[in-house]
Amino acid sequence: MKRITLSILAVCLLAGFGMGGNEKTITNLKAAYKGESTASAKYAAYAEQARKEGLVPIAIMFTATSKSEAIHASNHKGVLERLGQKVDAVKPEFVVKTTKENLEDAAKGESYEINTMYPGFLATAKDEDVTDGAKSIRWALNTEKNHLIFYNKALEALKAGKAGTLTKLYWVCPKCGNTFDVAKPGKECPLCGTASSKYIRFDK
Repeated sequence: MKRITLSILAVCLLAGFGMGGNEKTITNLKAAYKGESTASAKYAAYAEQARKEGLVPIAIMFTATSKSEAIHASNHKGVLERLGQKVDAVKPEFVVKTTKENLEDAAKGESYEINTMYPGFLATAKDEDVTDGAKSIRWALNTEKNHLIFYNKALEALKAGKAGTLTKLYWVCPKCGNTFDVAKPGKECPLCGTASSKYIRFDK
């Protein structure tokens, strides 16, 4: 009887520490980690392509969003590790095309995350009461909304032959990845409260 009781207790403890009750969120975070890691590498490659085409403002933008996605990936990985999960390295797979096509691809990816992937992941994390996971997902979701605006704006400017008029200054919050395209950001990040003095500047 004592052995049975101990076995039941062990199962309950494991359930409370990432082995039960949060399986869907763990699966979702692993998918999000892979997606963000791939996006970071892809946007870095898109930045290089934009430079080859002489589109410096777009190159700077992609460099900034690449860093932002890397921060999202790191945040997701941190949550998974705190849940006792082993996080395998990601081997990004993507194809670099023209900057116009790359912008279209980036906008499509962000739209999917904003409208489908992350809202579903967030709802599941809340249902399973994975607070850290919900926060990491929420930070990524809200940041991707900014990224989509950047990509659509850049695509419109490129089509109009006005890519040179796009901003050449971006800021990325090192904690949540929030991204800004303003000359002077506010005192702190509206998503995580990090002081803007700690933001990473991108202007080259």
